[in-house]
Amino acid sequence: MALAIFLSSSVNAQPLSLKQALKGKFYIGAALNAGQIEEKDTASVRLITTQFSAIVAENCMKSGPIHPKEDVYNFDLPDKFVKFGEKYSMFITGHTLIWHSQAPAWFFTDSSGKNVSREVLIERMKNHISTVVGRYKGKVKGWDVVNEVIDDNGSYRNSKFYQIIGEDYIKLAFQFAHEADPQAELYYNDYSLANPVKRKGAVAMVKKLKEQSVKIDAVGEQCHVGLDNPSIEEYDQTIKDFAALGVKVMITEMDISVLPMDWSLGADVNARMEYKKKTDLYTAGLPDSVYAKLESRYLDFFKLFLKHKDVITRVTLWGVQDGQSWKNNWPIPGRTDYPLLFDRKYQPKPVVNKIINEALK
Repeated sequence: MALAIFLSSSVNAQPLSLKQALKGKFYIGAALNAGQIEEKDTASVRLITTQFSAIVAENCMKSGPIHPKEDVYNFDLPDKFVKFGEKYSMFITGHTLIWHSQAPAWFFTDSSGKNVSREVLIERMKNHISTVVGRYKGKVKGWDVVNEVIDDNGSYRNSKFYQIIGEDYIKLAFQFAHEADPQAELYYNDYSLANPVKRKGAVAMVKKLKEQSVKIDAVGEQCHVGLDNPSIEEYDQTIKDFAALGVKVMITEMDISVLPMDWSLGADVNARMEYKKKTDLYTAGLPDSVYAKLESRYLDFFKLFLKHKDVITRVTLWGVQDGQSWKNNWPIPGRTDYPLLFDRKYQPKPVVNKIINEALK
């Protein structure tokens, strides 16, 4: 399987990978699933170790999977993930310590099912963060401490953490993480920060944390995008706005969907099946005209990232190859999407070589 990329301009046609071309600019990363972490998917492992310099766990380090009951931790797969990163000399990111979406229900309730007090939830947060971060102290180099706490309207998300503790839970999460590993980098991670209204709220939050002397090293923009929106100009402004606060910027969950997306789709089975029929457009393969748009979009983004290489520390793809991407199953299971840099046969798309050439300019 030919995973190496060759530069047409090279006299000796020496193979060059993404991680080699981007070395000294920023880490290039991938999110790993269980089969890759356990090295059962050997084709993916060869691709990951050849092309990428950083890894993040797709699911196993979220609070639900890693801490399903108050007195139970599931470290089996997270331990293997960290060992994978150490074995292949990867920059390891832990994802994520505090997130409303995959937090276990016990976090917020007592034995009778009622909400716990502010003090109890803070103590549970501290125990969780101290245990997880402390276990991987010196090994996991950076942590997504809090994830997706700003709503699309720029206000704080009305999560259980917010309802019970108030906005202080964000500051406390960073403090607990810093206490557990003073050398680890600490990040805030969110989606749609290119939305000016949401970005304004996130900028205000980060600014407030900095004013309170909270250690926050970088902001992660997830970058789940489509072929047309959001604009590159808004992404450019997003990078500038956060850099102005004195933090670094990371692109943490990048994929570019070629399919239409309706985030408001409900649970009605018939409506969902009709949506799939209308939007699962490329089951037989991606037309050249659509691929051209995908390639142009990826190149525009990487040109932007390279322009800001003094601020951007990492660009991570949310997955390794198209067939394993979550975009095939969201919002409808079973669609055929093409959102990553490597195809279903673990081969680099032509745009990979073009990104490498951009990096070498």
